[in-house]
Amino acid sequence: MITPVILSGGAGTRLWPLSRSLYPKQLLPLVGAESMLVETARRFPAPEFAAPLIICSDQHRFIVAEQVRKAGITPSGIILEPVGRNTAPAAAIAALAVAERDPQGLLLLAASDHAMTKPEALRAALACGEAAAKAGRLVTFGIQPTRPETGYGYIQRGAALSDGVFAIDRFVEKPDRATAEAYIADGGYSWNASLFLFRADMFLAELGQHRPDILAASETAFRAAGRDLDFLRLDKAAFTACPSESIDYAVMEKSTQGAVVPVDPGWSDVGAWTALWEIGTPDASGTVSAGDVWTEGVKTSYLRAEPDAPLIAAVGVENLVVVSTRDAVLVASKDKAQDVKKIAEKLKAAGRSEAESHAIVYRPWGSYEGLVAAERYQVKRIVVKPGEKLSLQMHHHRAEHWVVVAGTAKVTRGTDEHLIFENQSIYIPMGETHRLENPGKVPLHLIEVQSGAYLGEDDIVRLDDKYGRN
Repeated sequence: MITPVILSGGAGTRLWPLSRSLYPKQLLPLVGAESMLVETARRFPAPEFAAPLIICSDQHRFIVAEQVRKAGITPSGIILEPVGRNTAPAAAIAALAVAERDPQGLLLLAASDHAMTKPEALRAALACGEAAAKAGRLVTFGIQPTRPETGYGYIQRGAALSDGVFAIDRFVEKPDRATAEAYIADGGYSWNASLFLFRADMFLAELGQHRPDILAASETAFRAAGRDLDFLRLDKAAFTACPSESIDYAVMEKSTQGAVVPVDPGWSDVGAWTALWEIGTPDASGTVSAGDVWTEGVKTSYLRAEPDAPLIAAVGVENLVVVSTRDAVLVASKDKAQDVKKIAEKLKAAGRSEAESHAIVYRPWGSYEGLVAAERYQVKRIVVKPGEKLSLQMHHHRAEHWVVVAGTAKVTRGTDEHLIFENQSIYIPMGETHRLENPGKVPLHLIEVQSGAYLGEDDIVRLDDKYGRN
């Protein structure tokens, strides 16, 4: 049985302002009603496939766990990367995890941020490539190209190995327009979508032959990993020391065991806003709209207003991308959509919060949202999920006043406990040990007013935390 390995480590900066480092594109419902991560997991249902193994950033662990829980998906494990090291180390970690159960176990490496309109075609291709993978081949699935795309790498297939399975002649880098057109005319090239199927022992052997340094560092990080709640946390020092390399460069371009299965699953890497325009449903003028959008004379554009964002009204524009969120608006030429990442990089370099997080920041216990920020005070809306609680903590530089607007709060203040109901409030003095809990069956909503000389999130001294945070 095949174990799907879902890689969830990307940042998706080309899809800013919706995709941000603390809540990247794979965790967003960009294409359907569910996040791209959940949609990826649903492509490989039980009992046809084994329970998925998820590899994600340590920063996203609680969001990932909550999303799959709500979706009714029980992963075989969630492995936490302390830093991003590209796909070769991630594949090594996955192969080591599968090999513990079955050295010859098959694993399917799949990105969590790709869209497919015909997943059944991929499953048919997997059935086609499974025998080759069992026989020791490192199988990749090449996407049937639909246009001379210059933004993707290509795979040139060679002689047929079996029905629907071909040897790999070569991997080629992103081509110029003329070369891409030649590839399409040739008919023997596929887009490289970084979808791989192989036996755990065979991949580890090939990695050891071609990049023993990556294998050694990955093995050390995996063997020294520690359990943290429902997560497996890789050893930080060992994994940080691991070279960052893609599976293509580290193994596939060097191996003589590669094979490719051509497939047309309606694939998109959703690499920029133009990808969502391409897979969307356009109106008569070629414009794709989502959310509260009003247009007049707009052509071939992509307009998206998030549910908590201002409406978009556009008149007489053409070939634009306009995306509004609660705290940011993007306006870009559709031809320059790939350059959105440069804005995200500039915002990050300037220390702007819009590069890192949304107006609503999610935590394992719920969320908080900044409403007002001024010198020496700020106001937030806090939502605590039923049965959850924040850490036992104190602040050196601020006092807090909590007003319950919906639900019931259980508040620990010093050595005392208080139940605070709707339209009641409680004051937390500076330096006082305190904890907020929701003992009820409905979400707790409260307004928090902070006041003091310093109001940063790093002025939290956690004394006890059920989620294992420092």
